[in-house]
Amino acid sequence: MLPLVLASGSPYRRNLLERLGLPFEWAAPDINETPVPDEDAAGLTERLALAKARALASAWPAHLIIGSDQVLLLDGAPVSKPGNHAAAFAQLRRCNGRTVRFSTALCLLNTRTGKHQIAVEPFDVVFRDLTDEQIERYLRREQPYDCAGSFKMEGLGITLFHALRGDDPNSLIGLPLIRLCDMLAQEGFSLP
Repeated sequence: MLPLVLASGSPYRRNLLERLGLPFEWAAPDINETPVPDEDAAGLTERLALAKARALASAWPAHLIIGSDQVLLLDGAPVSKPGNHAAAFAQLRRCNGRTVRFSTALCLLNTRTGKHQIAVEPFDVVFRDLTDEQIERYLRREQPYDCAGSFKMEGLGITLFHALRGDDPNSLIGLPLIRLCDMLAQEGFSLP
């Protein structure tokens, strides 16, 4: 089995990958994440997940590199990480009482063979009807300014939702583990 590398600087993705109990290294790839004109969410996340994995390929020539990217779709347009309190408040207010879709792409690149597996996992989140006070209280407690959608699903963010719809809730945190297990099995890993 080839050693694993996670192409991400995200502590959330690292925490998810640790759940599998497999040793891995990680590095943050330096790529341009600007969307291409007329690129849909699935195409954007798929392209970026592959680009992240390929960006590390020369440094790890006999490894399996995991790349992942996620985008929130709101009114059909991608929404980025908020970065600050005001932007997070505005995002949650726009999501209030609505169903929003997350698109999370996963790529597993075998740098020995040059072959890759790639998949896009859609996941829908149905937000509760929230008051401005509830949104404000949540943001003060978790400060999810580095998270797409302005929430941490693994924390108090779960209180913002009425329902979750999709195959793998880990997709919301940024790394679809169920699909990753399938991809690793194709590379000879025996899990658990």
